Amino acid sequence: MSEQLKQLRDQIDTIDEQLLQLVNKRAGLAQQIGKIKKSGIVYRPEREAQILTRMQQHNPGPISNEHIQQLFTEIMSLCRALEKPMNVAYLGPNGTFSEEAALKRFGNAIATVACDSIDDVFHAVESDVANYGVVPVENSSEGAVGRTMDLLLQTPLTICGEIQLPVHQFLMAQQADLAQITKIYSHPQSLAQCHHWITTNLPHLSSSALFHAASNAEAARQAAASQHVAAVAGKRAAELFGLTICAENIEDDPKNTTRFLVIGKQQVDISGKDKTSLIMSTNNRSGAIYRLLEPLAQHGVSMSRLESRPSRAGLWQYVFFVDLEGHQHDQHVAAALAELREKAAFLKILGSYPAT
Repeated sequence: MSEQLKQLRDQIDTIDEQLLQLVNKRAGLAQQIGKIKKSGIVYRPEREAQILTRMQQHNPGPISNEHIQQLFTEIMSLCRALEKPMNVAYLGPNGTFSEEAALKRFGNAIATVACDSIDDVFHAVESDVANYGVVPVENSSEGAVGRTMDLLLQTPLTICGEIQLPVHQFLMAQQADLAQITKIYSHPQSLAQCHHWITTNLPHLSSSALFHAASNAEAARQAAASQHVAAVAGKRAAELFGLTICAENIEDDPKNTTRFLVIGKQQVDISGKDKTSLIMSTNNRSGAIYRLLEPLAQHGVSMSRLESRPSRAGLWQYVFFVDLEGHQHDQHVAAALAELREKAAFLKILGSYPAT
C-alpha cells in the first residue's frame, strides 16, 4: 500500500469519527427538543423542507443534491424516532410504489402500516392506528386517482405534504422467456402506463390476458405462484417475491411520475415554498366558474391544478379540486380565500404544505 493511499484512508477514518460524533450530537439535540415541545408532534414538514432546501443550496459536491436529500432524510428519520416512534400507513402490501413514496418522505426509521385499500389508509389515520398516511392522488400519464379525491372530500384529515415519485415499471416473472408468459397481472394504472410496450413486445397476448390486481405487489405475488404469469411492478417487488426481471423501464412515458399526498391531523406552518389544496363548488349558472376563479387573478394567486369531480350530491353536480401556489396564511392567498368563501357554494381547504 502506498503512503499516499494510507494517508487518504487515515483522513477518511478521521472524518468518519467526526461524522459519528456530529450525527449523535444532532440526535441528542433532537431529543432535547422533544422534551421541550408540548404538542407531541415530531414531524414538522415545513421545518424538514427548509433543512433539505438549505442543505442542497449549500452542497458543494461531488455528491448530487438528490443523494444529499436522501442522506438528510434518513438522518432526520433517525432523530424523529428518538423523539417518538411514528407509524405511517400506505397502500400495501410491501413492495408497492406507495411504500416507496412513504420511505422517500419519512425515511426508514418508521413503523409502516400496510393497508389493503386507499379507504383503509384514511381510516388508519382517522382512528389513530397511524400518525400519517401516504396515498396516490395523480399520475402524469393517467391522471387523477378518483378514490383518493372522493375521500379527501369526506375526510376530516388534512394534507400535510406531497411526494413526487418517478415511477419505473418492470416486467417480472419466474423466468425471463417472454414467449412463456400467458398472463400479466398489475394495478390498472400500471397496465395503462405500459400499454404500448406490452402490445409491441408481447404481441401474442390479447387484452383478455391482462388482469387487474389490487396492487402491484399483489400482482408480483400472483407471478410468484405460477410459472407462466408475469407482473408489472416496481423493482422492489421483484426482490421481495424472488422474481426475475424480464424487462426494465417499460413505462411508455420515460418521465412517468406519480404524485402522492401525506395525510394527517395537523396544520402545517409556512415553509417559504408552499402549496394549498382546496375543494370548491358553485351554483350551476352561466359564468359561475369564471366568477369563482376571479379572486385568484385579482390577488395574484397562481393555480397549478384545476380538476372537476362528480360531487355525488346530485346529477351533473361537480366539485373542483384546486392547487394554489402559496400558503393559506400568506397575505395574498388569505385575501383570495376570503373572497372565495363568499362566492363559493362550498369551500373546503384541504391543507397547506411544502411544495416539491
